[in-house]
Amino acid sequence: MSVLAAIAVLAVLILVHELGHFIAARSQGIHVNRFSLGFGPVLWKYQGSETEYAIRAFPLGGFVGFPDDDPDSDIPPNDPNLLRNRPILDRAIVISAGVIANLIFAYLLLVGQVSVVGVGQASQPGVLIQQLAPEVSSVAAKAGIKPGDVIVAANQRQFGTSLQEIDAFRELIKTSAGKSVQLEIARGDEKVTVNVTPDAKPSGGTIGIGLSPNGKVERRRVANPIEALSVGATEFQRIVVMTFKGFGQLITNFGETAGQVAGPIKIVEIGANIAQNDTGSLFFFAALISINLAIINILPLPALDGGQLAFLLIEGVRGKPLPSRIQESVMQTGLVLLLGLGIFLIVKETTQLTIQLEWVQKLFQ
Repeated sequence: MSVLAAIAVLAVLILVHELGHFIAARSQGIHVNRFSLGFGPVLWKYQGSETEYAIRAFPLGGFVGFPDDDPDSDIPPNDPNLLRNRPILDRAIVISAGVIANLIFAYLLLVGQVSVVGVGQASQPGVLIQQLAPEVSSVAAKAGIKPGDVIVAANQRQFGTSLQEIDAFRELIKTSAGKSVQLEIARGDEKVTVNVTPDAKPSGGTIGIGLSPNGKVERRRVANPIEALSVGATEFQRIVVMTFKGFGQLITNFGETAGQVAGPIKIVEIGANIAQNDTGSLFFFAALISINLAIINILPLPALDGGQLAFLLIEGVRGKPLPSRIQESVMQTGLVLLLGLGIFLIVKETTQLTIQLEWVQKLFQ
């Protein structure tokens, strides 16, 4: 059942994305002849006045079809309501609407998470040092830091009970390679001040410690709708920033981060684990994947929404679109590459179903 729940989450997010395209087109009077959830053989379909609605066998995908290039369409090629005959702005709205829908849906999911399930927070302020790196020469070990110490402040920045304090501390250390950082530490009833200088690594500064929330993690529901909207916005911003940073690290430090790229099998595995062990985090998981879908789709790569927007930008600069053969060649090449990557990830992940993604685990801490 947990696997089905994870697949259902992905199917809903894909449905939201395609609904964005569909609604943006129909609201502008643009012809749409197909709306499909999934790929492969048709399990169910309904023919509306203009659009065929279908559910297909493989739910991890979907598409909105336009009659522009349908040889069986009865619509004249010069019809002003064909997508290709619309102004650039109209087409850009349709193409980008899926991404916008995923982002809006993610925000609403996060508002629902903090309203219904609550916001996770530690029972005590500060960041707990759970363990030290095994190397005795690590920065933390040299400074006399011990497992069980609680970091209550860094460079005079106090840490509260929010689970995001761990990310804040990590970011401070990461951006302080070669610079002295003053830590205020609680060790039992004793207060200790130490200075550490993070080692410079390809991924940023590090001092060789493992962190966890200080005390038991509890969920607190927000007090009112205004707080729900505010906290949801904060979580939304945090996930978007971390996702962009993840893509940035993939580009700048490909060797160390390429192994953390996830395909559908890995995403379903993580979702199934959450559904089985922490159902309350399904809202968060869905929001995380929805934001990732949006950001991936907006990248200016062939066969993605961002690639089509890039073609529109070129058309706007040139005053006319690129020749159809060039667009089709680029899109087909991109589609083959994406399918190849998808197949590679599925094969790899099917043989490694027990491996977890480090950056996803950090988001749930």
